[in-house]
Amino acid sequence: MRAITLALAVLAFTAVNADAQTPNARVFNGGAGLILYTVKAASTADFEMVMNKTKEALSKSDKPGRKEQAAHWKLLKSDTAGANGNVTYVMAIDPAIKDADYNVINVLNEVFPAEIQALFKAYTESFASGLIPINLVPVVDFKP
Repeated sequence: MRAITLALAVLAFTAVNADAQTPNARVFNGGAGLILYTVKAASTADFEMVMNKTKEALSKSDKPGRKEQAAHWKLLKSDTAGANGNVTYVMAIDPAIKDADYNVINVLNEVFPAEIQALFKAYTESFASGLIPINLVPVVDFKP
């Protein structure tokens, strides 16, 4: 089962988005995006370490737009354990920057190429059942 989960995670990273300028990019051109993660309880520290490295990479990147991405990118965690004690995380991106790449591994690789193998391993091995990216399109804005 672990091999299947890892294979699915690798496939998620290698999918090519036709709208993206970078292979393996994860773009949210609908206006906003969510990524749902189910993380093993014993691996939350590894997952959060990778997310903190992603935050650091966004702030250190020389790539135009990365700091703007960071301003609208959050990671949230459920306060209630899920099935088998797994932990649900939600990455919320609102608004999403058009054509920007939100693939965590790509962001990390720009700034930490020497560490990418270890970061990729910690990230993918923390998954209980992978990740689900959701491209969102605005429907109703409740602001007055």
